[in-house]
Amino acid sequence: MSRIGKREIELPSGVSVEVAPEAVTVKGPKGQLATPTHPKIEYTVETGKVHVTRVDDTRLARAQHGLRRTLLANLVEGVSKGFSKTLEVIGVGYKVSTTGNTVSLAVGYSHPVDFKLPAGIEAKVEGNKLTLSGIDKVLLGETAARIRRVRPPEPFKGKGIKYETETIRRKAGKSGGKK
Repeated sequence: MSRIGKREIELPSGVSVEVAPEAVTVKGPKGQLATPTHPKIEYTVETGKVHVTRVDDTRLARAQHGLRRTLLANLVEGVSKGFSKTLEVIGVGYKVSTTGNTVSLAVGYSHPVDFKLPAGIEAKVEGNKLTLSGIDKVLLGETAARIRRVRPPEPFKGKGIKYETETIRRKAGKSGGKK
């Protein structure tokens, strides 16, 4: 039995879950999200909690059990609290700014790189830190990864765009091996 799949999902106040044959819809104070269902997984909505169970014990059902429960738990957390990721822009002359729903990155190229944010993602800049926030965890993670890909951190000087919690493994360089 999946340890993650058999845990119930607590519903905070103001969050409702509707189960349809093709999708599970979660509504909350921050918005509405949906995730597709799977024929091997059943959702039971009770007052204040949701149980995710599998129909049979096949390999496919076991594989989907924990996944579908985690996807639903992320939707519940997203519509109630929301998610955020922080990126740091490190380097001499590197800077970041926002205008509306566009993030402008000056990261060592001959031109600034403009990144248009998808709907549902908001950006805030404080110095060299870019904080992205939204209710959809998948979309937020993909957006942060795409921004990081503009200039990934390099191991010699540590310049580039990195996650706030990320640790860059540094290398010595050419002169490091001549001692």
